[in-house]
Amino acid sequence: MQLTAEPVSSRSDELVPARHRCRFCREPLADVFVDLGMSPLCESYLPARQLDQPETFYPLCVYVCRGCLLVQLPQYVSAAEIFSEYAYFSSYSDSWLRHARRYVDEMVDRYRLGPSSQVVEIASNDGYLLQYFVERKIPSLGIEPAANVAQAAMARGVPTVVKFFGRQTAEELVEQRVRADHLVANNVLAHVPDLNDFVAGVGVLLAPRGVATFEFPHLLRLIEGNQFDTIYHEHFSYLSFQTAERVFAAHGLVVFDVEELPTHGGSLRVFVRHADHEEMPTCTRVADLRRLEVEAGLHRLEGHRAFATQVIQTRHVLLELLIELRRQGRSVAGYGAPGKGNTLLNYCGIRADLIEYTVDRNPYKHGKFLPGTHIPVYSPDRIAQTKPDYVLILPWNLRDEIVGQLSHVRDWGGNFIVPIPRPTILE
Repeated sequence: MQLTAEPVSSRSDELVPARHRCRFCREPLADVFVDLGMSPLCESYLPARQLDQPETFYPLCVYVCRGCLLVQLPQYVSAAEIFSEYAYFSSYSDSWLRHARRYVDEMVDRYRLGPSSQVVEIASNDGYLLQYFVERKIPSLGIEPAANVAQAAMARGVPTVVKFFGRQTAEELVEQRVRADHLVANNVLAHVPDLNDFVAGVGVLLAPRGVATFEFPHLLRLIEGNQFDTIYHEHFSYLSFQTAERVFAAHGLVVFDVEELPTHGGSLRVFVRHADHEEMPTCTRVADLRRLEVEAGLHRLEGHRAFATQVIQTRHVLLELLIELRRQGRSVAGYGAPGKGNTLLNYCGIRADLIEYTVDRNPYKHGKFLPGTHIPVYSPDRIAQTKPDYVLILPWNLRDEIVGQLSHVRDWGGNFIVPIPRPTILE
């Protein structure tokens, strides 16, 4: 079934700023999906010397396009400002490393990748995934805009180009005789402000008979799981399967298979080929997922409108819970300093009076303070030292992994709280 477009706002085109146009179809944006108020950049952790300096907050209001139904956040900050130095290192999550290794094993077997194949990963971070291709002696190249993160990848022996990806970068690589037999783009499509330039670059870099895979959080699961904290300025787009298909098709690419994944609260892995590579047939899972989204109403504007109400309710419940615990004299610490946690804390207005501190495995964040809320970040050892009554798990998508790592919290009668999909104490 086709996506149902609605008449576009009658505002004069001359009065619509570029940032308030759809990044795919260029229609004016008029319909609010959810408004999370004002928030700083979620990865802009502060050293102590900056705590008494002004901090910039940007609107965190997400729209749904009436023309193509792409859910999106207007761009207020350049990608270079966000990603040139980045605080997120994928290798600090054990479960994510296991996910990456499984992916490599599956793709090598499915597409018979070997020493004569060329693998390219866009937004390759610290080499968390490509290291497993390198172990198998399969030629690999990472493309990563954050120089500090790319350096970690190169230290692992993963060749990495420090660049933003788009058509120009793709053309430069093709001139150097690099074409991707297998192209990987995990959790990057949502981070791209110029969606058309990025996907056009994929079409240039992908070999004629190559396969590209993309992983991204599924809009359907975001809505069903109340995952509003996954909205932040680094995530420009929130993709349904049908909208993603439309974006790829506009650049001569076809989605021929799709898998649903548990990662990041529910993601999709889509398999993409050139439209003229017809000997690779389309799986029935493609039609099945389209049908699932239609049943959920995501093919119509109305299917996006109830989300904002449930977000407000979650904010109220979480605040009531934390305030009551503090009134009882209970201590509360956080675990993790992820981007999603900063969206949650800033939207709910939670500061150090409700959560005394948080901890994170990434030493890059130790001794710093969360943007906006100024909650201090320590190493995980702090939990055992202070023995809080409750630990609020901010990266709730890693709940099981974290509860396992912190099993000693039960020794002093401590409990865990997860905020999403609804605030819950894990008894």
